[in-house]
Amino acid sequence: MAPNIGAVSLSVSVGAESSSSGAPALLRGMRPVQWVKNILVFAAPGAAGALTDANALGRVTVAFVAFCCAASATYLLNDAADVESDRAHPAKRHRPIAAGNLSVTNARIVAVVLAVVALGLSAAVNTALLITVIGYLALTTLYSTVLKHIVIVDVIAVSAGFLLRAVAGGAAAEVPLSGWFYLVVSAGAMLLITGKRLGEFRASHGGEDTRKVLRHYSLGILRPLLAVAAGVAVLGYILWAGVESDDVANRSILVSLSVLPFIGATLRYMWLSDQGHAESPDRLLFTDPVMLGLGVVWVLIFGAAIYV
Repeated sequence: MAPNIGAVSLSVSVGAESSSSGAPALLRGMRPVQWVKNILVFAAPGAAGALTDANALGRVTVAFVAFCCAASATYLLNDAADVESDRAHPAKRHRPIAAGNLSVTNARIVAVVLAVVALGLSAAVNTALLITVIGYLALTTLYSTVLKHIVIVDVIAVSAGFLLRAVAGGAAAEVPLSGWFYLVVSAGAMLLITGKRLGEFRASHGGEDTRKVLRHYSLGILRPLLAVAAGVAVLGYILWAGVESDDVANRSILVSLSVLPFIGATLRYMWLSDQGHAESPDRLLFTDPVMLGLGVVWVLIFGAAIYV
């Protein structure tokens, strides 16, 4: 389980932080705990049963590494741009650049190197993956500079980033993506990000002392948006399951059964979000025992349907 870096950084003294310069500070600035999001590149080839092909698995793994590099480049550039505002933030002031453990210049240099590595790795796989990574870098850069300040658009932009990860997996493995896949992933991403915003809103008592865009949100906006995203994700998954579970009786039963943990996990996440516990969805999915249990059950059932 990844350590809670935010909690740890809040508990150390300024003197201890100053000693964590150099490589450790750079690694923290790259936010490796966030790389778990890039597992989504395995979704499309996994659902298509392509991961048993060594060549496809290798290409998807390269895509995963490329997205880790691209994401870290974005984090460094974002923190370099927001260094002054981060220093005034009670939690973000402990980030390596804001704390003075990593210089803005070095952060930008490393970010450019990581972006180039991401593009080089994706180009080595195929053109489709390269275009996807370019799109992701462009989107995240635009988000960091403009889109994160616009209500609703910020949620859509982050959700699009998740969708691009899923598209990258299909591109790397050369697996065609169905309309149902796009629908479920898009709605699922909207659910995660809206839940994150709701969790942040709850935890910050209305958006004070946190990301500025939250001050323009309200429970009246976030709750319905969360419900719509959840409804579309669940309905899309149910309809997809009905379409996909067609010719093999065993597969039909298992795919249909996988709907239950999917619905359960969706409802659980909605509840956790409304309670203000979904500020970090990537960590929540692995630290909440109910979410983790439902996730494991879903993986086992769905995996059996595809690979057994």
